[in-house]
Amino acid sequence: MKNTFLTLGLCSIFALSACNYNTEGNGDSNSFNDTASPSRVNTPTRVYDEDYRDRNKNKDDFGYTRSDNANIDGRNLGSADAPSIDREQLSDIITRLSLQLPNIKDVAALVTDGEVLVVYETDSKHRSETADQVKRTAISVVPRYYHVYVSDNKALIRDIENFATLDSNSRGIDGSIDATIREMLKSPQGRKLSDGENANGEMENETNGNAGDDDNISPHVKQVKH
Repeated sequence: MKNTFLTLGLCSIFALSACNYNTEGNGDSNSFNDTASPSRVNTPTRVYDEDYRDRNKNKDDFGYTRSDNANIDGRNLGSADAPSIDREQLSDIITRLSLQLPNIKDVAALVTDGEVLVVYETDSKHRSETADQVKRTAISVVPRYYHVYVSDNKALIRDIENFATLDSNSRGIDGSIDATIREMLKSPQGRKLSDGENANGEMENETNGNAGDDDNISPHVKQVKH
């Protein structure tokens, strides 16, 4: 009889332990190994941060992802599930950060598949310096291959606002964006980013080598212009 009670007691302990593990793991027996890597390597991350997958969207949490050079979450890197950026979120971040700059009153930002257009209202008497600050703020947010164009002509806010409901596949979008960029380039663009880049982040080999004011215009804008 004692042996029977002892056996039942041990079974109960094991059952409770299993339930506790499933509860802490949100019902996933592999949750402790829940990383972005398909190799599912054990990591102590979850021990220190129960929300390391950011399910609670706590802005104070660090961002962490692990992946290898073969695939992500079991998918090949060349698949249709390739990583993409949230352009809406990027435009929101750019406007919020730009409003923290001195003398900036109003900001509108448009993020396309390779360009950022930022129009702002300012009472700064140093237009070129302010343009440089706004431009570098935007560049610090987006991937490095992006080109950034800025303007303190607040009338252009309506122009880029008209693109808000469009996307990269919209008919005639390239020509419309180019026309807007040409207007924006009439405003100061700040200093060039580096010895190999112009003020908008274009590399030397991305331009057609024309001298004069066209040096700050993107290659496809020059093509439309000529």
